[in-house]
Amino acid sequence: MGADDKMENAGEKLGGKAKEAAGKLTDNERLEAEGKGDQTKADLKGAGEKLKDAFKKD
Repeated sequence: MGADDKMENAGEKLGGKAKEAAGKLTDNERLEAEGKGDQTKADLKGAGEKLKDAFKKD
């Protein structure tokens, strides 16, 4: 996984956490769910990149 990908995923995850927190503070369930979704998407991207790296080393 390249440094750019790691930074992008970290940024997406952080943004998701911020959305989730804002949703909780404002009782906006849609925003909270969107934040959780962004975090999950970032986690899946990271896992996919790690998997690609594992096969690349062989």
